[in-house]
Amino acid sequence: MNSMTRSSRPRCRPVALLALVVFAFAPSTGCAQSDPTQDPRFEQAVDLFEGWLDAKMDYEKIPGVSVALVHDQDLVWAKGYGYAHPDTEVLATPTTMYSVCSISKLFTSIGVMQQRDAGKLRLDDPVSGILPWYDLEQAHPDGPAVTVGGILTHSSGLPRESAHPYWTGPDFPFPTRDEIIDGLSKQETLYPGRHYFQYSNLGMALAGQIVEQASEMTYDDYIRANILDPLGMSDTYTDIPEQHKGDRFATGYNRLKRDGQRDEAPFFQTHGIAPAAGFSSTVEDLARLASWQFRLLENGGSEILPVNTLREMHRVHWVDPDFDTMWGLGFSVGERGGDRTVGHGGSCPGFRSTFQLKPAKKLAGVVMMNAQASPDDVWARMMSTVGAALESIQSDPGGGTERPSSLAEYEGLYESNWGEAMILRWDDSLVSLGLPSNDPVESMNKLRHVEGDTFRRVRDDGELGEAFIFHRDESGTIESYSVHGNFSRKVG
Repeated sequence: MNSMTRSSRPRCRPVALLALVVFAFAPSTGCAQSDPTQDPRFEQAVDLFEGWLDAKMDYEKIPGVSVALVHDQDLVWAKGYGYAHPDTEVLATPTTMYSVCSISKLFTSIGVMQQRDAGKLRLDDPVSGILPWYDLEQAHPDGPAVTVGGILTHSSGLPRESAHPYWTGPDFPFPTRDEIIDGLSKQETLYPGRHYFQYSNLGMALAGQIVEQASEMTYDDYIRANILDPLGMSDTYTDIPEQHKGDRFATGYNRLKRDGQRDEAPFFQTHGIAPAAGFSSTVEDLARLASWQFRLLENGGSEILPVNTLREMHRVHWVDPDFDTMWGLGFSVGERGGDRTVGHGGSCPGFRSTFQLKPAKKLAGVVMMNAQASPDDVWARMMSTVGAALESIQSDPGGGTERPSSLAEYEGLYESNWGEAMILRWDDSLVSLGLPSNDPVESMNKLRHVEGDTFRRVRDDGELGEAFIFHRDESGTIESYSVHGNFSRKVG
């Protein structure tokens, strides 16, 4: 079977927690606290997120998703949904490996900054003065040279790609290092330097060569010795580990086609493009990368990087003229949900991922999926549900309301001719959420118990609206509910 169908993946049951991992990477600072994942606010937020994600995965035919949530230096919650390998029904878990593609650029950027701090290079150094074979034509001789800093901010003027069609299927022929070098003489700068933002995989591939040239080590040896091993990231590779193909490394699936199917993506290696797009990892390992950054920002020092260098990388160094694009040194910088974020996303044949930190709140989320879909949606909804619950618990540890077990019988997925709705316990009552939904928090309707099996919707102004009346079968089990006299049948 080489395509995904709706029936080929198990549902993410809203109440059951599957493949859950909760542990800490480093000792927490301050007083010992109870496990936030046991707080009813956290539990109900997980249920809401999972119900939303279940619908997204079904409707968009996404085979597998793994997520992780980090607060300060602790991995608070990590989980897998769906399948890493649909054909053999191997479940996705927090330890499933995915291609993380352009998240690779963060490791390359850290390597460059380490060499800068070691006095081996400067950010304003021309690339032509570091790489002796660099002969890409400067099409704008009156403009500034292509520099190391220009590469890290994607403002160097370089074209997006090397002179090879490696994003073209079905084979995706990524070039070797030598092929990239040979192709440089056939390329030229696209813009004058420091003129426009132009995302460049070619530039970051060259940055990997700059790390090699400055350190006198191979790229893989350098990254492993100076970043991965010190952080305990043993499940992260600068390529895709062939020994884990069909096992821990997930099978990727391409875009959703008009016929509603996804074709299986081929196994690939990015070769010379690896510093820009070649890495593979797990959500647990990238959580370690987030934990390190929070640890460094909190404690100072020079673990992997001096703290001020990390702050420098997080700070905006480039703003495009339209003010829509901001970039640090290797890190994308933006605003999500009212908070400044730093991180990076990744997209390769069959895989999408995102790694985003909210430094001010010491909160980070990681999402990986083995399909061409939107991890940013999943990250945003995880933050607005599970992340928001964690923030509430941290600010008010004793503020949760125990969800009544007597209301559990109403929970589930209901279906009508008009669509689906999920009923969940929320605080001391219920909520209803139509599915699929763009935003589960904004879309859910809170219900208030009136009497018996009757609840009423709570309007935004606090007044009560229409009735939700639940109905039982002959055995007394909830089988449906009605609103305005129209029925939705319980199906899960």
